[in-house]
Amino acid sequence: MSEYHDPSNVVNPEHADHHIVTPVTYSIVFATLLVMTGVTVGAAYIDLGLMNPVIALAIASFKAVIVILFFMHVKYQSKLVKLTVISGFFTFLVLTTMTLTDYISRAWGLW
Repeated sequence: MSEYHDPSNVVNPEHADHHIVTPVTYSIVFATLLVMTGVTVGAAYIDLGLMNPVIALAIASFKAVIVILFFMHVKYQSKLVKLTVISGFFTFLVLTTMTLTDYISRAWGLW
């Protein structure tokens, strides 16, 4: 079993150092999320036509990025973890674009 032990942590170097996030950073992130929630509520009262779902998804995506970066500590992880998260987010954007394309195209000829 000792042959599988990695005392210098060569296999997973990102586990060697743990970044400590200060309470000030968490407070700023919390305040940003609260402000963006207010922006979301404010945007819900404004009639933007076909742009309402696009604006709502843009605000939600921004808040998701903030949560992913700071609360999930992706900002301080290895490049491989960041690439995995970015690829998942890119897949989400592609699927959202396809959904909105279908949503917008259904109204053709009605307006």
